[in-house]
Amino acid sequence: MAKKLYVGNLPYTATEEELRSIFEEHGPTTSVAVIMDRETGRSRGFGFVEFETDAAAAAAQSALDGRDMGGRPLRVNEAQERQRGGGGGGGGGGGYRGAR
Repeated sequence: MAKKLYVGNLPYTATEEELRSIFEEHGPTTSVAVIMDRETGRSRGFGFVEFETDAAAAAAQSALDGRDMGGRPLRVNEAQERQRGGGGGGGGGGGYRGAR
């Protein structure tokens, strides 16, 4: 079963290829993604790496959490499933409330 890791505090110049080469030292990966800002096209400073096995993910997390990459200490944690729904909201309001 695959296990996904969150990788935070990436340098803004980090590429998926660099991330893959660092993490594959600890086992085969199934996917690597550096999250990009839609407006600027620049890295948002975090990404995800998915491993083929839990053991490889655990080894990578242990070895790479706090490791320097481009002058920044990486933060490596098990990725949490994204919560669906909820979010946003916002008031309706407005409308005419004229006094009589």
